Amino acid sequence: MADPLAQIVGLLQPGAPFSKCVTGSGPWRFRRTQSPNPYYAAVLKGSLRYRDQHGAEVTVHAGDFILIPSAEDFMMSSDLPSADKDMVIDAVILPGGGYRVGSIDGPIDMRALVGYCIFQSDDATLLSSLLPKLVVVRGEHRLAMLMELLGDEAVGSKPGREVVLQHLLEVLLIEALRSAAELGTLPGLVRGLSDERLAVAIRGMHARPERGWTVAELAREAALSRSGFHERFQSTVGMAPMEYLQAWRLALAKDLLRNREASVGEIARRVGYRSASAFSVAFTREVGVTPARYARDTQALPGMAAVEFEGAIA
Repeated sequence: MADPLAQIVGLLQPGAPFSKCVTGSGPWRFRRTQSPNPYYAAVLKGSLRYRDQHGAEVTVHAGDFILIPSAEDFMMSSDLPSADKDMVIDAVILPGGGYRVGSIDGPIDMRALVGYCIFQSDDATLLSSLLPKLVVVRGEHRLAMLMELLGDEAVGSKPGREVVLQHLLEVLLIEALRSAAELGTLPGLVRGLSDERLAVAIRGMHARPERGWTVAELAREAALSRSGFHERFQSTVGMAPMEYLQAWRLALAKDLLRNREASVGEIARRVGYRSASAFSVAFTREVGVTPARYARDTQALPGMAAVEFEGAIA
């Protein structure tokens, strides 16, 4: 059967152009307000605090990993109490590489590998809308090894660096999500896949997107009543079953169009539309351009969704 999470992450074509080692001493804090791409931090020493725009706070310790799928407004700070006067505007670049926040001369209280993920695909909103608002993984040895490899590759200059980074990050994202022991109460794809009955239906949609699925058929796959399945899917995943199916079909269609693997009519059939015209109408309504125009534009601008971010702490 298909692995929905791996498929979605693979379609997004992740990259990790910004990965930096940051050390902290004494009180410090920094805030990000315009960084929609996923942000991560692997704490190697000490602790730091994460605080979202609503004031909810989580402390992350050495050996822990934090992933913020949609990092639009958040703050990170030292484990020591900090104030506005401790806000980091520009981190100090150290002579040997890396960045320092807080006191430049004080003993190191915290060390972390931090960075942004970017996606070459323009379907990043599909992933962020289906994930918990925050993923915290604690004490996972496998993830720590991946982060060490990612950090070494990010500061190196070996041939094939970009390809290795892309694949390491893809594995890292999947590992972080499946290793999250507590997903909280927020809906998302990971929660849906942890529900044995919903997982059968989700995997069916991913394995056979060309099938003319109905809510009733998906409910039978999940061994639930139609109404029970719809309500359970909506509350667990965060969107209605057919809304999810359409989002997945369009994501697949975009990938096929970008790679020019088939004609518009063949792509329509592969993703579950009875005709090229029905597919074209649905695609244009959701994406804003026709499938043919989308294929031409993305062929001309293959990196159109890769947005680079600069900042005090990347």
